[in-house]
This record gives sequence, structure tokens and C-alpha cells, in this order.
Amino acid sequence: MTESVRRFTTGNARVRESKERESNEREDSETLACPECGSSNLISDSEHGETVCDECGLVVQEDEIDHGPEWRAFNSAEKDQKSRVGAPTTNMMHDKGLSTNIGWQNKDAYGRSLSSRQREKMQRLRTWNERFRTRDSKERNLKQALGEIDRMASALGLPDNVRETASVIYRRALDDDLLPGRSIEGVATSALYASARMAGTPRSLDEITNVSRVEKDEIARTYRYVVRELKLEIKPADPVQYVPRFASELDLSEESERRARQLLENAKKQSIHSGKSPVGLAAAAVYAAGLLTNEKVTQNEVSDVANISEVTIRNRYHELLEAEEQFEMP
Repeated sequence: MTESVRRFTTGNARVRESKERESNEREDSETLACPECGSSNLISDSEHGETVCDECGLVVQEDEIDHGPEWRAFNSAEKDQKSRVGAPTTNMMHDKGLSTNIGWQNKDAYGRSLSSRQREKMQRLRTWNERFRTRDSKERNLKQALGEIDRMASALGLPDNVRETASVIYRRALDDDLLPGRSIEGVATSALYASARMAGTPRSLDEITNVSRVEKDEIARTYRYVVRELKLEIKPADPVQYVPRFASELDLSEESERRARQLLENAKKQSIHSGKSPVGLAAAAVYAAGLLTNEKVTQNEVSDVANISEVTIRNRYHELLEAEEQFEMP
């Protein structure tokens, strides 16, 4: 049997299987009846993912899969504008996800290994595909930077919205020619640091430095430059924003977390936090709250989680307790 005949036979077999599957599904849907009253008058509620009996109101099926789009449209013009084929575009990829990726596995659609000639062919296709995806130096720059942002965000446990915002900040910096004289890694790290603070999930400069390929001083210098040139509105970091993460990593209860928040709020009312590192204040508040609620944690444990010295925790700890005593005095 020749190769063309074999392909034709296989194709016909697949078509028959597909038609049989569709016929079975159609028969199942037609013979579906209400188990309570036996009525076949069933209504499909796509909004709630349920199939309901119109006679007695029994929910026959629930948690059905929604095969529709993830977007909503309220008129025909908006529907035409949002309609697309494939995944939504994203700023986290240099080509916004519009190009095609060729997988690295040397296997066909059935999971069988490719021959040596096919492997060589696929390798050449991958090479040319990469060349077409990054046609100039700007796209290669963007691809490297977005890869760095994704790597660091994964190491820091940052969500997708932070990565998306960091990608937009880096694209703006690239369009405004802010990169000459600065490293790609430095600007990418600064964009991620700014994005995390804007999203209310800040990471300390030391934490950012631990996962970055550049030094702390360069990150701080580049961050100030990017924020100034792009006119980003970033509020000063609030110590309270660090408390949930520290408490979670130390396995403290909600009572301790609430106590730590209260200590920081009292410190703010007396302006104790002015000029102090928000990370140090948050770590000291968590340590003090653990002691006050009899969930003792050591300064060394808090120091490892917050990535600051034990001396800083001790100094801020005493300041927070003094502020608490003054606040409770009549």
C-alpha cells in the first residue's frame, strides 16, 4: 500500500469516528429526560452552566463546561472587535503571542519519535522560526528582557498582573530610548520592582537583588531613573503590605497577623514609621505580634523570611512596643 493510499484510508477512518461520536452525543442529548418527573422538556442555562427541567425545576446537570469565549460583548460592533481565533494577546511575550512556537520534543502527533532526517528538518525549522520571530535588535532586546522578567517573577512568586505591568513598563522604556548606557537586566529588574509596588504586592530591594543578575546599587539607580523619566505614580511602600506574606511564611495565625497590623497602625499615628524601612517595620511587627499572642517565633526565623538583620528587628521591635504603650496610656 502506497503512502498516499494509507493517508487516505486513515483520513476516512478519522472522519467516520468523528461522525459516530457526534451521532452518539446527539442521541444522548435527545434521550436525556428528567429523573424526577420523566419530562424531556429540559432547558439549558448557559449563564449558570446548568440543565434544568422546565416541568418540575430539577437541576438535571450542573457545572457544565462553557465552550464560549472568555470575553463579553454587548453589541455587534463590540463583538466584531473582540472576536478572534486563538489565545488572547499578551504583553508578556515580545510578539504579543501572535507567532507560532515549534515544540522542542522530537515527536510526532502520535507521540512517536522522529527519524534522524525529520529531526534535522525540525531543527532547521526551529532556527528559521526564531530568526523570523526576532527580526531586528529591538525585538531581540525585548525578548531577552521579558524572559528575565518572567524568570524573576516566578522566583519571587509574583502574579501574572504584575508581570504584565512590568512588561508594559519595559516596553515604554524601550520606546522612549531609556536603555542606552544601561543594561537590559537592570531596566527589566527595575520595571518588575516598580510593577510589584504599583500592584500592592511589593518585594524588598534585597529580595529583588537576590533573583536579579545585577547589583543592588544599579537596580536602585535605574529604578529612580525609570520612574522619573516615565512619570510613574508610585506611592511609598506601606509596611502593612508585607505583613500577610511574612505571617504566612512563618505559619502564624490570623490573630497574630491582625495584631501586627494594629501595631503598625499605632506606629503610623505617632509617625514612628517616618524615615524607617517598611520591610524592617513589618518584620518587627510580625515578631512582636507573635510574642504578644504566645506564638513565639525567633528573630532569626523572621530575619530569614524578611531578609533583614536581627539588629534591625530588635531596634524596630522596641520602638513599636513603646508606641503601643504610649497609645494605650490615657
